[in-house]
This record gives sequence, C-alpha cells and structure tokens, in this order.
Amino acid sequence: MSNSNTLAVGRSQAMVREARHLLFTVTPGAAWIVLFLVLPSVYLMAVAFMTNGPYGLPQMPLSLESFKQLAGFGFLGWSPGNIYTLLRSLWQTFLATALVVIVAYPIAYYISTCRDKWRPLMLLAVVVPSWTNQVIRAFGWMNLLAPGTPLSGFAEMLGMIPPNMGLYPSNFAVTLGLAYNFLPFMVLPLYAAFEKLDTAQVEAAQDLYASPIKAFWHAVFPQTLPGLLAGVVLVAIPAFGMYVIPELLGGGKGLMLGNLVATQFSGGSNWPLGAAGAILMLIATFIGLFAMRRIGKRLGGGEEVVI
Repeated sequence: MSNSNTLAVGRSQAMVREARHLLFTVTPGAAWIVLFLVLPSVYLMAVAFMTNGPYGLPQMPLSLESFKQLAGFGFLGWSPGNIYTLLRSLWQTFLATALVVIVAYPIAYYISTCRDKWRPLMLLAVVVPSWTNQVIRAFGWMNLLAPGTPLSGFAEMLGMIPPNMGLYPSNFAVTLGLAYNFLPFMVLPLYAAFEKLDTAQVEAAQDLYASPIKAFWHAVFPQTLPGLLAGVVLVAIPAFGMYVIPELLGGGKGLMLGNLVATQFSGGSNWPLGAAGAILMLIATFIGLFAMRRIGKRLGGGEEVVI
C-alpha cells in the first residue's frame, strides 16, 4: 500500500514539474503573441467600427461608416478610388510573386546542385542584401532606374518609355522593388525542397523521353510544391500590405493598400478608415492561406500541403 502511495506521489510530482516546465517555456511566446498580435488586432477591430472624430481619432457611437468609405461611398457619392487601390495591390502582388517564382526556381536549383562547401556561401549571398535597411535598398533602385541610367536608356531604346524619362517612378519600379525585396523568402523554401528532390523520378521521366517541360511538371514540380507554396505565402502576404516600396518607387503613382492605411493614420486623419483597411488586409491574408491550402491539396494529389 505504501509503495502504491509512493508511486502516486511520484507521478503527481512529475506532472507538476512537467506543468511548471511547460508554463515557463510557453508563457513568454504566448505573452508575446497576445501583446503584439492579438491585442492590436482586437483594438483595430474596435476602432474600425467607431465613428471618425473631429481630428481623425475614433469615438463613439459604433458605426459602419468606415467600411462604407473603404468601399468608396462618401458624402459626394460613390468613388472607385479605393477599389482601384485594392485591385492595384492585388495585381502588383501577383506580378511580384510571379516574377519571384520565375527567378527563384533556377537559383534554388543551381544552389542545390553545387558542391556542399559552396552552398552556405551562395545562400548567404542571397540573404545578405536583406540585411540592409529596406529604405536604403529602395533608394538604390531609385538611382538605378532614374533618367539617364543604363537601364532607363535601354528601356528607352526599346521604346518602353518616352525620351528622357526614367523607369522610376512607375508601377514597373514597384513590381521590381517588391520582387527584389522578397526574393530570399522564395529561394530558401525552394532550396529546402530541392535538397529533398528524388532524382530517380527525374531520370525515369527522361528515360521515357519526356521533354524538359514535361519532366519538370511531372517529376520536379510535385516534389517542390510544398516549398513553392510556403514561398508564395511568405512573399505574397507581406507584399500585399507593403508601404515603403510603393511609397518610394511608385512616387504616388503606385498607391497600394498599405499606403492607404498608413495615410489614414497620419495625413488623412481617419483612424476608423485605416483600421477598416487593416482588417481588409487580415481578411485577404486568411483567404490567401485557405486558397493556398486548397490549391496544394488539389495539386498534391489529394494530400494536404502544410503551410
């Protein structure tokens, strides 16, 4: 009887120690998430349903006016400006993500085929530019795309831009800046996928006289799909709400949703409208994640791809 009691006490003490250890390890991360993610999101949701005050600050009573303004309805009637901003944000995000995928695939494949001693250095070369401040990199692209530069001269020779006009500011500069900024976030997941690539499937496709495109689609693409979807999520979501790059490289011509939200919290002086725009970005993020999971499940032959 005493042995059973001793075992029960030992088990209870072990459970207490395990619970204490779990509490100490989980509490910092949970507190961080609650303080810097949950509470700001709840505050934004509350502000979005308030009325815009005299100086742009939220006040009671609760209202849906901010969402009506976000949809384009104002005291002068309906205006499509915010809808155009949303569509432009989606289009710029799509173009930047597609460009990143096109550039990142061969880079990730080439790095995965290099000797082991060169792979860390090449991955470092991909990541190092992102250590520089985003504003500094944007100013670098402003100088590269300005009038009179080789890139602008080449575009002028091809008839892409009028004489003495640079590639900056323009929507093209915004797309290029977004693709450059988020390229490492696509290369790294794809490289991880290429490292696990089963080359026997590629060799089997070649033995069956498959063309390079068919061999890639049937042997390489399904194996790298998890890395691709992870990269798309890491690129598309922050690109959709980007502020710095459209502000600097767009020069006011490429306003995106992030710029609209930031303007309402500063010069626009309409906090409820800015909060409504932030909520719209959160909703778009959840929709994008859901769509990526469904696409991954469909392309993955019924197996759900974890993102």
